[in-house]
Amino acid sequence: MNKLRSTFPSLILVIAFIAYLGSAAANPEATYTTPRTWHDQPDLQGVWYFGSTTPFTRPTELGEQAVYSPEEARAIEEKALQSKLSQEAPLDPDRAAPELGAFVGFEADFNFARLRHEMQAVQGEYRTSLIVQPANGQLPSREGFKDFHAKRRESGVEAYDGPEAQDAGERCLTGGMPVPSLYPSPWNANMQIVQNQDYVMIQTEMIHDARIIKLSGSHLGDHMMYWYGDAIGYYEGDTLVVHSKNFRAEHSNFLMRSSEKLEVTERFTRVGEDEIFYQVIVDDPLAYTEPFVVERTISRRPHNEPIYEFACHEGNYSMKWVLTGARRAEVDSALNGDGSPESD
Repeated sequence: MNKLRSTFPSLILVIAFIAYLGSAAANPEATYTTPRTWHDQPDLQGVWYFGSTTPFTRPTELGEQAVYSPEEARAIEEKALQSKLSQEAPLDPDRAAPELGAFVGFEADFNFARLRHEMQAVQGEYRTSLIVQPANGQLPSREGFKDFHAKRRESGVEAYDGPEAQDAGERCLTGGMPVPSLYPSPWNANMQIVQNQDYVMIQTEMIHDARIIKLSGSHLGDHMMYWYGDAIGYYEGDTLVVHSKNFRAEHSNFLMRSSEKLEVTERFTRVGEDEIFYQVIVDDPLAYTEPFVVERTISRRPHNEPIYEFACHEGNYSMKWVLTGARRAEVDSALNGDGSPESD
């Protein structure tokens, strides 16, 4: 806990977090003997899958119901399976054309994507949300917070004024999240961990993000801002703890808003030959009223399924045409119905 911010709202909150982490560590799988690396460090190496069918935030109608019963979990799986089978069914060749002007999403891609329907247990429980604290499973958003993008809009910058107005994910600069494995991507949720005595490297498949975590030294000055933060790791017994700060404010997005004050503490613990218990504490005093905790299981990928190159290009090479279309739309809006310029 000494790596967490010293500015928690109150001593009571600090005590609550210590008690919570202590209870989370005491799980039935703690008897597993973690393999060690050549340097006698917990061996976390390999290719892992961090996706999940559990929603990031809890459905509001469940209130503080933190887990499903096994029967409820099976019913949810069956419903998801039927939806998957329906999606994979052959299309009617005589179906009508889409409605003119209707939104077209990723329908074609679903034929090539593996739709998950199996619920994943975390420490033997079927959770109703990945957020386990606060107790309601919701993001404790701070009212009135304006992120990087909101401030830009207030300054008069519109969405398609230039490439700088697009978010980091759209520009293929990052996968969208400050810590790529924090949010379970619906596809390509794979990562590879490589360790040596002084560093840990975590590379996520989408979008080829590599985090280099140093195992010694201190954080750099607050004026040094990084896309994936300044990360320092250390070992607590069999657990790798990674504390990151100095994130760029541009990371803020609709999934999880954040500011330049964001700090993230991750805990990786092997609890089985093919399983890692992953816990994340997110602290951003500008964006949230309190830190929140995310937990889930990370599973080993089969040995014959490595990470493949993910070449993000749509919002990168296509940026020229996105902006060209925006300029064309501006011209069209200045013309009247017969195509002639509007009169003053």
